[in-house]
Amino acid sequence: MTMAAQAATGVTPAQAETSDRQKIKAIVAASSGNLVEWYDFYAYAFTSIYFASSFFPSSSPTGQLLATAGIFAVGFFMRPLGGWIFGRIADRRGRKSSMVFSVLLMCAGSLMIGILPTYETIGVLAPVLLLVARLAQGLSVGGEYGTAATYMSEIAGKGRRGFLSSFQYVTLIGGQLLAVLVVFALQHILTGDEMRAWGWRIPFLLGAAAAIVAMMLRGSLKESASHETMKSKEAGSVRALMQHKRALLITLAFTMGGSLYFYTMTTYMQKFLVNTVKLDLKTVSTVMTLALVVFMLLQPVFGALSDKIGRRNNMILFSGLAMLGAVPLLSTLSLVTSPWAAFGLILTGLVIATFYTSISGVVKAELFPAEVRALGVGLPYAIANAIFGGTAEYVALSFKTWGNEGLFFWYVAAMAAVAFAASLWMPDTRKYGYLDGNGRMSS
Repeated sequence: MTMAAQAATGVTPAQAETSDRQKIKAIVAASSGNLVEWYDFYAYAFTSIYFASSFFPSSSPTGQLLATAGIFAVGFFMRPLGGWIFGRIADRRGRKSSMVFSVLLMCAGSLMIGILPTYETIGVLAPVLLLVARLAQGLSVGGEYGTAATYMSEIAGKGRRGFLSSFQYVTLIGGQLLAVLVVFALQHILTGDEMRAWGWRIPFLLGAAAAIVAMMLRGSLKESASHETMKSKEAGSVRALMQHKRALLITLAFTMGGSLYFYTMTTYMQKFLVNTVKLDLKTVSTVMTLALVVFMLLQPVFGALSDKIGRRNNMILFSGLAMLGAVPLLSTLSLVTSPWAAFGLILTGLVIATFYTSISGVVKAELFPAEVRALGVGLPYAIANAIFGGTAEYVALSFKTWGNEGLFFWYVAAMAAVAFAASLWMPDTRKYGYLDGNGRMSS
C-alpha cells in the first residue's frame, strides 16, 4: 500500500501487512468483546422478572416490571452519548483504546448489578444505583458498535471485508443467545425462590468475568488507525463529520429501516408469537432459539456475498425485499397455527434481514474518511437505533392496543422504503469507498 493510500484510508503500514492468520485473531479478539457487551446488556432483560421485587417494592408485580423495563429503555437512550464519546476516543486516541474502555465500562456495570444491595438493605439508593449501572451499560453498548465496526472493517482488508466484518453480528446474536442459555440453565438448576433470592446475580457476575477476558484480548490488538489520522485536527470532530452529510443521511436511513426490521423480527417477535399468534411460551422460546441460531450462522455467508456483488446491492436487496415483504409476511404470520409454519415465516424474514445485518458495520464504515469514521458509524447509528429500534416493541404494542396492529406492519414497510431510497442514493463503495482510498462522495 502506498503512502498516499495509507493516508486516504487511515490504515497503518503494520495493518496493511497483517497476515490472514493475524486478521482472524484480531477479528476474534474484537468480536469477543462485542459478544460480552451484548450478553451483559440482554442478561438484564432476561433476569429482570426475578430481581424486580428486590429493587422496586410494590404491591403490583406489573408495576415492578414496568420500573425495570423503564431502566432497560434508558440504556437505549444512552447509546447516542456513548456513540459520540467512544467514537471521538476511537478517532483521536485509537480504535484499540476505545474498544478496551467500552468493554471495561460494561464490566463495571455488570459487576455493579451483580453485587448491588437490595431495597431492603439500602432503601431508595438501590434503584438509583441500578439506574447508574444501566447508564454505564448503555454508554458502553453505544460506543461498542461504531468502534468495533470500524476496527473490523479496517483490519479485514480488501476482498474479504464483508465476510470478516459479518462476525460483528454473529457475536451480537450470539450474546443474546448466550444470555438466554445461561438463564435457561439456571432455571433448571435453581428453584424459583433461589433465582429470586440470589440466582439472578450469577449471569451478571459471569458477564463481568467474561468482560475481563475480552479486555485482555483487546489489549493485545494492533491499532488499525494511522498516527496521521489520530493527530489530524478533524479527528473525532462533529464539525468535520457534518461535512459528510450524504454519508450521515444514508447511515441514518439504513439504521432506521434496518434496526426497526431487525428488532421486529427478533426481540419483539417473541411477544408477537404469544400475544397475536397465540403460541405457548415454551414453544415460542424453542422456535425463536432455533431461528436465531440459523440467523447467526447465515451472517458470514451473506457477508461474503457482499464481497462479490457489492455492499450497495446487498442493501438494495434487503430494503427492497423488506419494503415489499413486511406486510404480507407479518400478516400471514399472524394467522398461522403451526409452530413449524411460524418458524418458516420467521426464518424467511430473518434471511431478508441478513442482507443488512451481515454488512451493517462495514457498509457505513466505507462511507466515511478515517478521521471521523468511528464517530460517523457510531453516532448516527446510535441515534436512529434508539429512536426506531429501541421503540419497536412500544410502537407495535401501541398499535395493537388501539386495535390496528396491521398499521405496525405498514410502519415497518415504510421505514424499509426509506432505507431503499438511501440504497439507491448510496455510491458503489467498490469504486468510491473510503476504506480503499477511493472516497469521493459529495456532501
